[in-house]
Amino acid sequence: MLTTSYPRSPADSAGRFVADSVERLRAAGVEIEVVSPMSFRHFGIAYGHGVVGNLRRRPLLVLLLPAMLASFTRAARQAARDADLVHAHWLPAGLVASLSGRPFVVQLWGTDVELARRAPRAARLVLRRARLAICASQELARAAEAKTELEALDEGADPVAAAEQAVERAEARVRSIAGELHDARAAAAGGFAESVAGELQGMGMGDGEFTVELKERDPGATGTDEAVFLIRPNAGLPFGPVAETASGGELSRVALAIAAVGGGETMVFDEIDAGIGGQTGHGVADTLARLAVRAQVVTITHLPQIASRADRHFRVEKIPGDPTHTRIQELSDMQRKEEIERMLGGREFLSTLDQ
Repeated sequence: MLTTSYPRSPADSAGRFVADSVERLRAAGVEIEVVSPMSFRHFGIAYGHGVVGNLRRRPLLVLLLPAMLASFTRAARQAARDADLVHAHWLPAGLVASLSGRPFVVQLWGTDVELARRAPRAARLVLRRARLAICASQELARAAEAKTELEALDEGADPVAAAEQAVERAEARVRSIAGELHDARAAAAGGFAESVAGELQGMGMGDGEFTVELKERDPGATGTDEAVFLIRPNAGLPFGPVAETASGGELSRVALAIAAVGGGETMVFDEIDAGIGGQTGHGVADTLARLAVRAQVVTITHLPQIASRADRHFRVEKIPGDPTHTRIQELSDMQRKEEIERMLGGREFLSTLDQ
């Protein structure tokens, strides 16, 4: 980060918003070294009323400006030796960044418009070499774009041909990325399908035959592939798309199997038990319990087979009123026993089974 305004102490207001941005990036794990007037000799040109303000108040300081820029450049080159990117925080700092030998971006502010009018050659040099120009307003951005286009026209460039070339490069890049995505998906599809099939076998879906078919489609944000999940729930039947052939209970189990294979550190299942019951419910409960060993699993369920396997049990109920509201209560061991009994049909129903 190259800047001519940076706090010298916690109480210093100069460049405070720059320092705040730097600290936020550092907190996010980005390594940043700041080159400011504390890192080089500025001959009284920086701080106080700012570079522009100081030069207006003391015009003779302009004689020391080359010395300050030379000192700034030396400090920037030393700091940027191992940098991936240099961020120049206004146009003059961009001039220094252009001499650092590293890729750089430049942040443009309102004062940079006047500086560009007074020193158009230096401004053009910075904007042409910068990887990116970041503008603080849309007006500045449009002005920078218009200036670049006019300069290109003056030099005989054809904007239509340039646009066509840019489109061709973008399309080639899209094809390249789409090809890489396709190769990665094709390589992973077999192992993914085998793992999902293994999960389905434990949830009452016969042999658990599951496969992934990659179909070509028009390019989009996710590439040129359409991944179709196919199942064969019963022996002797052909494979069919899950979305078209699976029943409600089968859809729930396929969704759980896919989550079991590709899920992250936290998984939330809202009525994953839809359409299933009996022994199949126990199979689903086994899968959820196994997932909970390596991840946080939150399940909304009406099945006692699943609720009985949870480490913690919450009851969610609507409370009539004006307005009606919802209450969530964690259950004690005794309350949990009573709730699971209710989910099984109630004490009266269970007593008839004992007769």
